[in-house]
Amino acid sequence: MTDLKRLGLHDLHLSLGGKMVPFAGYEMPVQYAAGVMKEHLHTRAAAGLFDVSHMGQVILRPKGDMASLCAAFEAMMPVDVAGLAQGRQRYGLFTNETGGILDDLMFANRGDHLFVVVNAACKEADVAHMQAHLSAVAEVQPVTDRALLALQGPLAEAALSGLVPQVAVMRFMDVAVVDTVFGALWISRSGYTGEDGFEISVPDGGALGLAQALLARDGVMPIGLGARDSLRLEAGLCLYGHDIDTGTSPVEAGLNWAIQKVRRTGGARAGSFPGDARILAELADGPERQRVALRPDGRAPMREGTAIFAPDGTPVGSVTSGGFGPSVEAPIAMGYVATAYATPGTPLEAEVRGKRLPLTVSTLPFHPTTYKR
Repeated sequence: MTDLKRLGLHDLHLSLGGKMVPFAGYEMPVQYAAGVMKEHLHTRAAAGLFDVSHMGQVILRPKGDMASLCAAFEAMMPVDVAGLAQGRQRYGLFTNETGGILDDLMFANRGDHLFVVVNAACKEADVAHMQAHLSAVAEVQPVTDRALLALQGPLAEAALSGLVPQVAVMRFMDVAVVDTVFGALWISRSGYTGEDGFEISVPDGGALGLAQALLARDGVMPIGLGARDSLRLEAGLCLYGHDIDTGTSPVEAGLNWAIQKVRRTGGARAGSFPGDARILAELADGPERQRVALRPDGRAPMREGTAIFAPDGTPVGSVTSGGFGPSVEAPIAMGYVATAYATPGTPLEAEVRGKRLPLTVSTLPFHPTTYKR
């Protein structure tokens, strides 16, 4: 792993027993001493601390007014940017001219600028993409001197509010900047587990102190990539490069909720985003295939790439994410199937090691979400 980047908290992860693996160009902890199963269940029951500093953090600072920046950023995706209130965050999608997804991201309105968080594997391409489309109206400023921590689970508020009391009043998708002994913290009430929690951007100089202070709080345990993946799968959340990619449209992916009415046909700012012809047509008429929840009938997990068939042997799709769901105590998966086979309750078959095994189309999420609305 000599050519991989290291997280600023690398030594802390090693001291906590982190098993490091390559991920998105970084050495990342896949699990700690407790193991993936216990880390997953602990996050659902108490609070888990994740180091997600590999993600890309970017500030978009307007050269003129915020309205011009928001209009230009909105033109890059089928999402309402102009209507996002100050102090709020929204899920976004960069699309290409054929309606595929270049990346999914989070963006926040912080009054005099936008703050964007993008996927680690896409961050260089995303920065170049934003520079190409926004350079006339904004300075695109990658943030290179801050770590990013995620605190997730039912005890997350109690743990963080003991250090930063202001977070107790925040609701899901609120953002705030709070001055602390660890430096100015950029906090959002959001995450990637389906649980209530926070993502916290912290100056590099304060990251170790904040991480140690959080780990010292009751109920907080370090959590690695393994449990992060099983938690997001139970929550029915997409992993870029697996469940969504440049050939997948937001409508196929079941992300219709991320396309606000104002951006749809008949809306005040309908269309005028890359791939709008395909995406608006699929919103109106339905896509040819859909992302669905899948429940294998047996105990064998069905992994990414597993082919899916109708009972008569017709190929109908494939699995994009799959594994064991510790909270639901059963194997679970997501994948794409032809729309005719996407209704919950539809029986299908998957080919595992040369055998056709039964599975059933289910509903997402597999485990209820607990966001603080």
